[in-house]
Amino acid sequence: MAGKSSKSKAKRAAANSTDSPPPHSDAPVPDNGAVDNAVEATVPESNEVPPQVPNADEGESQEVAASNDEEPKQGELRLYPVSVKTQSGGKMELQLNPGDSVMDIRQFLLDAPETCYFTCYELLLRNKENETHHLEDYNEISEVADITTGGCSLEMIAALYDDRSIRAHVHRARDLLSLSTLHSSMSTTLALKYDAAVNKAQNPGDKPNVPELDCLGFMEDVPATLRKLISSPTEEIKCVESIVFSSFNPPPSHRRLVGDLIYLDVVTLEGNKYCITGTTKAFYVNSSAGNILDPRPSKSGFETATLIGLLQKLSSKFKKAFREVMEKKASAHPFENVQSLLPPHSWLRPYPVPDHKRDAARAEEALTISYGSELIGMQRDWNEELQSCREFPHATPQERILRDRALYKVSSDFVDAALNGAIGVISRCIPPINPTDPECLHMYVHNNIFFSFAVDADIEQLSKKRPSSNVPVTEKMSSSDKVPCKEGTCDGEHNAELNCCNEAPLVENEQATYASANNDLKGTKLYQEADVPGLYNLAMAIIDYRGHRVVAQSVLPGILQGDKSDALLYGSVDNGKKICWNKDFHAKVLEAAKLLHIKEHTVIDASENVYELAAPVECKGIVGSDNRHYLLDLMRVTPRDANYTGPDSRFCVLRPELITSFCQAESQSKCKTKTDEGTEVVSDPSDVSVDTSKTGDELSHGGENGPSTSEKTVTEKQDTTADSAKLCDEIAFNPNVFTDFKLGGTQEEIAADEENVKKVSSYLVDVVLPKFISDLCALEVSPMDGQTLTEALHSHGVNVRYIGRIANGVKHLPHLWDLCLNEITVRSAKHILKDILRDIEDHDIGAAVSHFLNCFFGNVAGGKASTNSVHAKNQKKDQSVTKKVQGRGKGKASTKKSLASYMMVDSNILWSDIQEFAKAKYEFELPELSRTTAKSIPVLRNLCQKVGISVAARKYDFGATSPFDASDVLDLRAVVKHSVPVCSEAKTLVEMGKVQLAEGMLSESYTFFSEAFAILQQVTGPMHREVANCCRYLAMVLYHAGDMAGAIMQQHKELIINERCLGLDHPDTAHSYGNMALFYHGLNQTELALQNMGRALLLLGLSSGPDHPDVAATFINVAMMYQDMGKMDTALRYLQDALKKNERLLGPEHIQTAVCYHALAIACNSMGLFKLSQQHEKKTYDILVKQLGEDDSRTKDSQNWMKTFEMREVQKTAQKQKGQAIDAANTKKAIDLLKSRPDLIQAFQNAAAAERANALNTAALGEAQPRGRGFDERAARAAAEIRKKAAAKGLLVRPQSGVPVPSQVSQLINPGTAASSKKSGENGEAKVEEKKASSENVKTTNVAAPAGLGAGLTSLDKKKQKAKK
Repeated sequence: MAGKSSKSKAKRAAANSTDSPPPHSDAPVPDNGAVDNAVEATVPESNEVPPQVPNADEGESQEVAASNDEEPKQGELRLYPVSVKTQSGGKMELQLNPGDSVMDIRQFLLDAPETCYFTCYELLLRNKENETHHLEDYNEISEVADITTGGCSLEMIAALYDDRSIRAHVHRARDLLSLSTLHSSMSTTLALKYDAAVNKAQNPGDKPNVPELDCLGFMEDVPATLRKLISSPTEEIKCVESIVFSSFNPPPSHRRLVGDLIYLDVVTLEGNKYCITGTTKAFYVNSSAGNILDPRPSKSGFETATLIGLLQKLSSKFKKAFREVMEKKASAHPFENVQSLLPPHSWLRPYPVPDHKRDAARAEEALTISYGSELIGMQRDWNEELQSCREFPHATPQERILRDRALYKVSSDFVDAALNGAIGVISRCIPPINPTDPECLHMYVHNNIFFSFAVDADIEQLSKKRPSSNVPVTEKMSSSDKVPCKEGTCDGEHNAELNCCNEAPLVENEQATYASANNDLKGTKLYQEADVPGLYNLAMAIIDYRGHRVVAQSVLPGILQGDKSDALLYGSVDNGKKICWNKDFHAKVLEAAKLLHIKEHTVIDASENVYELAAPVECKGIVGSDNRHYLLDLMRVTPRDANYTGPDSRFCVLRPELITSFCQAESQSKCKTKTDEGTEVVSDPSDVSVDTSKTGDELSHGGENGPSTSEKTVTEKQDTTADSAKLCDEIAFNPNVFTDFKLGGTQEEIAADEENVKKVSSYLVDVVLPKFISDLCALEVSPMDGQTLTEALHSHGVNVRYIGRIANGVKHLPHLWDLCLNEITVRSAKHILKDILRDIEDHDIGAAVSHFLNCFFGNVAGGKASTNSVHAKNQKKDQSVTKKVQGRGKGKASTKKSLASYMMVDSNILWSDIQEFAKAKYEFELPELSRTTAKSIPVLRNLCQKVGISVAARKYDFGATSPFDASDVLDLRAVVKHSVPVCSEAKTLVEMGKVQLAEGMLSESYTFFSEAFAILQQVTGPMHREVANCCRYLAMVLYHAGDMAGAIMQQHKELIINERCLGLDHPDTAHSYGNMALFYHGLNQTELALQNMGRALLLLGLSSGPDHPDVAATFINVAMMYQDMGKMDTALRYLQDALKKNERLLGPEHIQTAVCYHALAIACNSMGLFKLSQQHEKKTYDILVKQLGEDDSRTKDSQNWMKTFEMREVQKTAQKQKGQAIDAANTKKAIDLLKSRPDLIQAFQNAAAAERANALNTAALGEAQPRGRGFDERAARAAAEIRKKAAAKGLLVRPQSGVPVPSQVSQLINPGTAASSKKSGENGEAKVEEKKASSENVKTTNVAAPAGLGAGLTSLDKKKQKAKK
């Protein structure tokens, strides 16, 4: 949606993708997503001057004018003004693009305050020749008229209501009157409070006095901070008492014939009751009173085209309140009004639970919901919509944007409908299409979506009863390859295996079923991304709810209309016994296989027929009744993991990211070998440069190639890259090796295929895993919680089943060890909890979940179970087998069994099961310590998010036997996995922008990120994770270019999107607050920056706990801000805490520990404690020498800092000695003067006597005379005598306030006591005093600080990556 209304300039400026013109600078910038690392914080004295950028507040008209002068880049859009005559007769203006559709214009009008309550109208477009065009909803403007020439106008013409549109109108009116759709960000709230505090300040220059943040308190008591996470909901502004559908509905037939569609009962704030008639043309108040309908218009005679317009005429209070609601929405950030398509699950709910109030409108909507189907009109044909969108033309950038937007919208709507439908299926609200089959094998079609259960393997023996005519429908019933009987046949071996009811195979079989559904989704995604013309996939989503896993798919055309078993053209439905093959289908599959590194290979079926396949054997190629070629059951698109070849590991396949990584590494390695040999083979020796071998080497490690002096080298590098890409494409794998399918070809070919797969598997274990572990140790990858750890593993091509090996590799780092331990524990506990939920009755859910949480986090002693845990386990196992055979039947017997099954579990049994599961699934022995480390908020958060539980946001005592009550479990939500497509074009632009940013090309990177942002805005709308990504990078570019205001604007967008799309306490949201704080600090709004830092620390405490290097890095940033405010005591407290954390978590010789020492050195320097600065910097230097070597630029920078501190200390000592010499000379002069003037001595003595008398009086009153350390009593008595005599002679004596107290930190200046003072702790107030005392010295002796250490440390991660590569 490119256009926008020109009315709300504040909104437009905030939402516009080009808020700030691109900066111009070539300074090198680190490519790290988060700015708030420890290194940024430690450079308060950097001498680098940020480059100047143009003002960020240029008018949009200038931008549009500028864009007219030059050809727009990809993603950029030219906007043209088009005037609109509204339905109420007013005038407004829209900025539109010729590519905008009429639906887009309707959306703009729906967002504009002037037209937001008009829903039923037609649009007329008049061009400058005064020709009138009627616009259809799916038209593009460019198809109707050319708005680029100017002079075009739109007019909204009232259309007639029908049943559907009038209900939509009422629904829209209710939405407009509610503020529940306004999602205010905590960042916005903090900024508004800060502005209000500034405005209230007495003097314009005064800054609001913000109390010290309790950030350290967050870390000490994380459970107590749960309540602070959830902000209070927006306070509603009441416009009307109620608007409900009247009990007169539906209109009687004779009224229907004159146009009545609906009757509404309305009670206004004044207490007046009205019955409103909605007709095809208008709304009016009828004369009904009591229980009899009187359809005549009332005496008032009001009749309006909209419900809101009528209410404004009926009620003055409504008019006023509605204006307030609209102003409130208009004052919010535009992104806060946008709805998120797939919002994240919130694991915390307000506590105490808010009162549930009567709301007739809410009740109506809940009772009329149809689990995702539309109330009136045809159900959507999801498959036709999706495949039609895929067939959109995509030759030009604008066509690709339109196609991607359509695909994204349809896929998102499908997931939303699938979610509602799956909940209806699991809640038994939707009838099955095969009710005569056992309940566990039921399948469902609802709202044109096909639902099936991913059932456990121990009940699949029942599938023999299933009729084989249902083959194409039931293929998703269970994806388990273990079970050939799923297609209506079953071999004897499998029956024997099922009859053996030991516990481990049951767990493994259930895992295989879950894994196969996951693999199918991944395979579907891969084929969607390959995007081969003529080859189609079904829309798919996986929904986990109440222990069940439901697979939702769009319905294959024609599959429900008769027997379609002959439609199978490719693959096999009976595990390779009979294989189908078709030339046209094979050609399409082969085209996709080339893109997915799948090898064309031969397979032999049971009849010894040989077929050439380019896909897994069990895939199914079907031609639908729409004559499209569909490929289904893509569970093994990538080859099987050769490290897991046992019979219980059939669905352990390699990740596609690993295949891509291996192909690139292999091709670059071959290129390197070829290049090395080429130095002797190349015919023209002049073509070979000295750097050829180096080029190949760097390519093989994926590193950067610096600018070359030789053009020939550049050309050769390009050739090498092209060769590498070609070789990469040629590498392919046979997905059917290490399976039971009979492969064709010679033994050598089969052995070569197996060797290829073994090579990838060993590459995973020997190269990828060690590299990933070293990246974790070096903090180049720094996961905060289970979700980010999983994402990091997947992005490196590592399956989660390897997490046990990861854990063993990071034992020496406590935070990573705990993270891996907790993730294994939570994943194991999740499966056990799902077993319980699957078997439990509706009324037992709260009690069962709270009992499980108590067993997990508390220490629940067993009742009957504890006396014989083995018997209990066997009983539980038998119950689960019986239960699964019963399916989801709900009889009295099953109630007793399920109740017993969850109540029999105690803490010891549960943890024993968890350890057993972890050993079976992750090959990891959970230590006893894991029970202790699991008792934390991050683990509770992780478990709740994985299962979909919501708990009350209160403080939980994990030391108690039972920390949870049944009333603490407030909700159970579905967890969804889906294949909603992303915009590949925008992703490419972001990657290109990151490369430019890493090289310091700010202007170019800004252009790339802006283009990506503009494309994503049109494809996904603003509420998407990728849009937040673009905003973050745009903010970074502007920050490094010195435009803090522009950076804050972009960062605010990222923050709002992250809170809405990822969750309030996601680590990315925490880092967004940290970045925002740094940007505010750059604008000298340190108080506001500290509040944002406090929020960041709160979120980090919830997601990772207090022990994480990112928390230490944030502490350093907080210390930097307090340091700039002059609160040195607080700054030092944070720095020392950060140092302790890093030394404990990473070790005393880690780079981040060096960063802490450097930060301490800078802090001591600003206090004038140069000796301490030197000592801290010496430790920094020693660590850098050990880690990086003496020749590294950062080590040399540290050495320069040491020399600087040493020079300052020498200068300070010299000044001190000079001052002492002057004092001695002055003293001698004073003595000589006194000797020559005895009368003065007498005067001083008199004054002293008077002072002594005064001191006695003071003591009598209970006031103590201040005494400083080293106070000389004799000198005091002598001085008192002089004062006494002076007073006796009547001389004027200046009253004394006692001897000034020397600062306690003065010892720190003394080199002899510096070390001991450091150990014994510092007095914060004294440090501040000394800072003031020594400020003059610092100013006079200030030597230019060596530039570069901070910058060097900041870019440490980037340089290390390049060095390693």
